[in-house]
Amino acid sequence: MDSLVSATKLSITQLAAQVNECTLCQLHKTRTNVVFGEGNLNAALMLIGEGPGEVEDQQGRPFVGPAGQKLDEILASVGIMREEVYITNVVKCRPPGNRAPLPEEMERCRPYLEAQIALINPQIILSLGNVPTRMLLETNDGITMLRGQFKRWRGGIEIFPIFHPSYLLRYQSREKGSPKYLTWIDIQKVKERLDRNRTT
Repeated sequence: MDSLVSATKLSITQLAAQVNECTLCQLHKTRTNVVFGEGNLNAALMLIGEGPGEVEDQQGRPFVGPAGQKLDEILASVGIMREEVYITNVVKCRPPGNRAPLPEEMERCRPYLEAQIALINPQIILSLGNVPTRMLLETNDGITMLRGQFKRWRGGIEIFPIFHPSYLLRYQSREKGSPKYLTWIDIQKVKERLDRNRTT
């Protein structure tokens, strides 16, 4: 994207202002608000979802609807507060009807996401569900196969895929092997890695 200044020359505020004016894909035509991202700019943990939903589009904030409430609950279960992390999505505008973002839409938005990652420079990225996981890891494997494993991204940052919170809303079972049970195991691994990183 020629119009995107390199992340080293752009502050997070300047980047947000640029994204707010973006018309590079068709999603700008139906958005109410751009949902850029929010959180701790020095976060060790960054969370990336696929795209804003209806509530997020209305409020201009990521993960504030039912899936966001479930996400807060997942983080809080291991003592991680929302204020400690940085949260964003692959695409910054809501896909109509909450459909998955199209490949072209993701590619148009990708430089913005990569600039955010460069500016936040987290230790770990929690990729929520198939869309961000497949894009970042450049794979066609599904979240069921990839979840719960730390993957190196470009040599430094670790990516850790987990089920998307909206998926957990559809499956209420907490029995061993269920998506909720596996997510509980996964988030404990993330907490342990963050704690270990602090002491080394």
